[in-house]
Amino acid sequence: MADGLAALAGFARALRAAGVAADHYRTRSFLTALGHLDAADGRDVYWAGRLTLCAGPDDLPRYDRCFAAYFSAGTPAAPRRVRATTVSVTRPVATPYGTGESPGTDEPGAPPATASETEVLRHRDVARMSEAERREVHRLLALLRGARQPRRSRRYRPSSHRGATDARRTVREVLRHGGEPAGLRRRVRGERPRRVVMVVDVSGSMAAYADTLLRFAHALVRAEPRATEVFSAGTRLTRVTAALRHRDPGLAMDACSAAIPDWSGGTRLGEEVRALLRLPDPRGAIVVIASDGWERGPAHLLGAQMARLSRLARRVVWVNPHKGDPAYVPLTAGIRAALPHVDDFVAGHSLAAYEELAALLAGERPVRTGERPVRRGEADA
Repeated sequence: MADGLAALAGFARALRAAGVAADHYRTRSFLTALGHLDAADGRDVYWAGRLTLCAGPDDLPRYDRCFAAYFSAGTPAAPRRVRATTVSVTRPVATPYGTGESPGTDEPGAPPATASETEVLRHRDVARMSEAERREVHRLLALLRGARQPRRSRRYRPSSHRGATDARRTVREVLRHGGEPAGLRRRVRGERPRRVVMVVDVSGSMAAYADTLLRFAHALVRAEPRATEVFSAGTRLTRVTAALRHRDPGLAMDACSAAIPDWSGGTRLGEEVRALLRLPDPRGAIVVIASDGWERGPAHLLGAQMARLSRLARRVVWVNPHKGDPAYVPLTAGIRAALPHVDDFVAGHSLAAYEELAALLAGERPVRTGERPVRRGEADA
């Protein structure tokens, strides 16, 4: 049995060497699937590996070649070779702007993505995607609607039938009619989009997610340029809003790369939240912090600054990519110090998670029972 497991694990290593994204998550799924099948049957081994170890259509030819080469030597896990049969079902999906190009590729005339592939891609972890899948997710993020929850403005606007009496407009209307009585003029408070301040952790532990999170921030900036501020957080706090104002996502990411001096470094979240509090931006805004909570500085400093932030901001949202894992438990000192002062603790690992975050910022997603941690200063919200 041990020899069979070693042979199967060796097959996964051979696939990784050939360029297939057969990481330890997919390898574990492969071995779990074979636990319910016959590991001595080559057909079961072939299909279990094909369905769990391959990340996309580009991996299938490499998988077939590796399977034929690896198991042709009589490995105990699969004594005979099996000829693979490929069944392809193409169901076109409507693409934006009526184009006939394949999503995720730049080549016109390529086969369109199926609806099932798009749905699976929405829930897949960004860190475990192939390069083609990541490009498709980035394309979908660029189309994301970055609507914002409205707030009441201090300015008034004229109203035809409701609201308080507008004395000035009423008097002017009477004078315009030579002192004759005229109808009352009314006014109501206008609405403006609520401001959002987003801080994206670009440290080494967030390297797999930082680029996608910045593309999500780019969608927010493009939707509401005057109501969005974005900062990167590493060893220092850097404002990248101006770089993200480019309409083209590629140009925006290039400008961000040039503007951020501390990519893949350490994280000093406590000092960076303190620097954020010196600015007028977080006051009355929704503050979104995208980080895994790995803190190089003292955790008590982060807790104290998050307490101040919770009293100044309208709402504090913490986005942690690892929360998408059902087995995740917030054990790091930084995240434990911050959570008591956070209103929403959400996942940030997939396209579906970013869509839910966008719905939360737009006021379309209600806070679920038990989702909102109890924090001090509740009456100030």
